[in-house]
Amino acid sequence: MSLKHSYTLVAPFYDAFLTAATRAPRRRSLAAIADDPPRDVLLLGVGTGLDLPHLPKQHRYVGLDLTAAMLTRARPRMAGLQFAPLRGDAQRLPFHDSSFDVAVLHLILAVVPAPTLCLAEVVRVLKPGGQLLIFDKFLRRGEAGWKRLLNPLTRHVATRLDVVFEDVLEAVGGIDVTADEASLASGWFRLIRLEKRAFSEG
Repeated sequence: MSLKHSYTLVAPFYDAFLTAATRAPRRRSLAAIADDPPRDVLLLGVGTGLDLPHLPKQHRYVGLDLTAAMLTRARPRMAGLQFAPLRGDAQRLPFHDSSFDVAVLHLILAVVPAPTLCLAEVVRVLKPGGQLLIFDKFLRRGEAGWKRLLNPLTRHVATRLDVVFEDVLEAVGGIDVTADEASLASGWFRLIRLEKRAFSEG
């Protein structure tokens, strides 16, 4: 089953599982742009819009998701925001280079089949000096156990359990970590903030 089909099926139940559990980390992540002047912000994998109640009102938002079912459920939460919903693939973004000041990647890097490609696309469309706000679950380098064992099943249904953020970051390059803190599940979930380098190396 493809992610597009599986997330279409889970859309009616998505909020019941994730709203309360992820409210505090989402709010903490988005606080990083609360006092910024108006900016162009990309939300990848916007889903049913659980981030939307925590978004500062002054910014201009584009929310991209793979499924129409998720975007339909997000629409009621868009009220009061400068928000444009868009159906699309986070691994092949339909935007020009350097289009956004901020990119929000909440629970998306560990969902897409190719997280390295997804992050590379985000870096491409982000302006030099732009911020990336990440909230997701990541393995530590060398970590083994039940997460890796279950991954062959879960990656085809809802999410990956084998993504090592440091490996993805190293493969993409051009961005620096400015904050990294443990969040849910004893640090399995992390809040990470990055900045795109103003100039390429070399």
